[in-house]
Amino acid sequence: MSATMDGNAIFKVEDLNLWYGDTHALKNISMEIARNQVTAVIGPSGCGKSTFVKTLNRMVETVPSVRTSGDIKYRNQGIFDSNYLVEELRTHVGMVFQKPNPFPKSIYENVAYGPKIHGIKKKQVLDEIVEKSLKGAAIWEEVKDRLHENAYGLSGGQQQRICIARCLAVEPDVILMDEPTSALDPISTLKVEELIRELKKDYTIIIVTHNMQQAARISDKTAFFLNGEVIEMDETDKLFSNPEDKRTEDYITGRFG
Repeated sequence: MSATMDGNAIFKVEDLNLWYGDTHALKNISMEIARNQVTAVIGPSGCGKSTFVKTLNRMVETVPSVRTSGDIKYRNQGIFDSNYLVEELRTHVGMVFQKPNPFPKSIYENVAYGPKIHGIKKKQVLDEIVEKSLKGAAIWEEVKDRLHENAYGLSGGQQQRICIARCLAVEPDVILMDEPTSALDPISTLKVEELIRELKKDYTIIIVTHNMQQAARISDKTAFFLNGEVIEMDETDKLFSNPEDKRTEDYITGRFG
C-alpha cells in the first residue's frame, strides 16, 4: 500500500518490512510524512503502530531479533545507512512514551539532561534552555518555583509535559509520541492535545493513538494500520468522513478493534 503526499516530506518510507524473529510485524509499508504537520497512526492493538513509529528513530533496534528490509529516508538520507549515526538520528527525532517516564531527578535536571550530554556546561545557557523548553511544553508557570524538586512529585499530566520539555531541550526536528495521553486523565489529555497543536508550528509530530476522537481533533493526516500493513492514509477529515477502504470504515465506525 502506498500513500503519497507532496514534496513537503520529512520522512519517506519505501517498502519497509520488519520482523521480530519469525513474526512479520510490518509489511511493505510505503508512505511519506509531511513536515510541520501532525500525522496520527491509528489501528487496533497489535497492528504495528508502535513498531512503525519506533522504527523512525531506530528505537526498535533495542529489541533483539529485529530485522528490517526496505528504506526510510529522513531529510533525503537513509537512516539505515552504515554511516548514519543512530545517536544523531535520535537527537533530531525525539520520542515521548506512553507512560510518563521522568528521571528520578529534579525537574531542572530532567530538562537539562540532554543538553548536558551534548556538552553544554554553562549554567546560564542551561538555565535558558530549561526555561525555554518548559515554556515550550506549556508547564513553566506550574513549575518555575519548584525546579529543584523531584519530578516524581508532579501529577501524571505534568510529568508527561516534563518529558515533552526534556524532548524539546535538545531541539529536535520531529517528535514521535507513542500514545502519550493513554495514562492521563481527561483534563491532562486536553492540555497535551492543546500543546501538540501549538508544537506543530515548529515541529513535525507523529502520534500513535488508539483514541480516534483524538486523531480527529489534532491530526492533519491519518494512517490506518491493520495487521502490519497501511490500509489507507489521507487527510484526517477525509479519512474519517469518506474512507476509501471498507476496512477503514469498519474500524472507525467501531465494527472491530
